[in-house]
Amino acid sequence: MRDETDAYTLSLSDLSPTQWLEEMQEIGESCGFFEPLGKHHNAAFVEKGDTLLVSFESLTAIQALSEDARPVGFDLARDSNWSCLTVISNRDTWFRDDAVYAFFDQMTDDGFFDDFDQVILFGAGPCGYAACAFSVAAPGATVIALEPQATLDPRITEWDDRFTHMRRTDFSDRYGYAPDMLEAADAAYIVYDPSDRLGAMHAALFERAGVTRFRARHLGGGMQAHLARIEALDPLVKQGAQGVLDVNRFAQLYRKRRDHPLYSKKLFAVLEAQERPVLAEAVCSFIVDTFNAPRYRRKLKAMRQTRTGDTEED
Repeated sequence: MRDETDAYTLSLSDLSPTQWLEEMQEIGESCGFFEPLGKHHNAAFVEKGDTLLVSFESLTAIQALSEDARPVGFDLARDSNWSCLTVISNRDTWFRDDAVYAFFDQMTDDGFFDDFDQVILFGAGPCGYAACAFSVAAPGATVIALEPQATLDPRITEWDDRFTHMRRTDFSDRYGYAPDMLEAADAAYIVYDPSDRLGAMHAALFERAGVTRFRARHLGGGMQAHLARIEALDPLVKQGAQGVLDVNRFAQLYRKRRDHPLYSKKLFAVLEAQERPVLAEAVCSFIVDTFNAPRYRRKLKAMRQTRTGDTEED
């Protein structure tokens, strides 16, 4: 049996998906509960403090992004001694499953969420959609969603051709249209990349009272991992939970991207594609000076030679 004191710190790396779920089952049964939700989803609850973090995550993302293969919810809940309910999908399902609906129905009927002083729902991408959609089960909750989709119902978002394999999935029934499900939330924070056209169009559908949207330009696609690397994810969730997150505080957190080499390299690639050589050279120079990147040093030399017309070697 697992000791509840180490539930949030265990390393679950180097395990097959089956072994990983077995470990999560042992953690849940030792520290709260573990419940399979049909064929493609599971729920693990670790009971700690009076604040509950409900984290929606996919097993493939957990094993790919975390060195210890721990749910990000465990890491976010650990330092604040929060309880954590992790709802896990085997793949990207957007949690559109009758068994998941029934689980949240039962949690509502049992008054599970009422036992906590505060409930926070978190997710990214398809999991961000779920965090918004299922927030209706916990009125008064706080929702933090990174680049969520509003729906994949083609009658509403036929312009999004990224997830055509999901078009046969019903997004019109219960827990369906995520922006509408936020009506009972105390506050919702949506983080999106305005340079990601389709993602920004989804974010626009969330524009309504009680929802604050934050722009994280050039950070779309794996935003959760990027924010974690610049050590902005944890304070983002904590400030959202405290109700103090606003545009200025988000800007302060997002400023940390300047120390993130992947962000700078992505920005450089965008400027190159836009054929903006002056700005591209400035960013390339920053990368070389800050991160001492040999490949970008060669790029910078070539750009300067092109600008000056000097093709001689130094």
